[in-house]
Amino acid sequence: MYVEEILQHKVAVNQKLHRLTQAESKQEYSQQQEGLNISDLAIALSPFSFVLIWAFFLFIFHKIRTHADNKIAFSINGLHQVPCKNCQFFSNNHYLKCAVKPDIVLTEAAINCSEYCPKKAKLPRNKLFS
Repeated sequence: MYVEEILQHKVAVNQKLHRLTQAESKQEYSQQQEGLNISDLAIALSPFSFVLIWAFFLFIFHKIRTHADNKIAFSINGLHQVPCKNCQFFSNNHYLKCAVKPDIVLTEAAINCSEYCPKKAKLPRNKLFS
């Protein structure tokens, strides 16, 4: 008889617990349906945040590149006066552009180069045979 009482008590407790669990789950479900929850909002805003992050990244990249371009840019107005390309010691070689003064070749310091020697003018072909 003692065992039957314990079993009935356990069954009653389990039924009461089951009812409480069902009531709590219904209550949570009704609260979730009232409005948007966090996961729905995150899913809805994820494409917008993705575009926003890329726009911010591209803006920063553009600012860095503009700053680097402004740093690298130099004035070439005085370089048209440089006589290096008409000098006989000038070669358009990547490794050694000038055989005499390679440190100042094609710079503003080469405008008054003491070693400047103009290339000899080639005679036009039609004057050679006339």
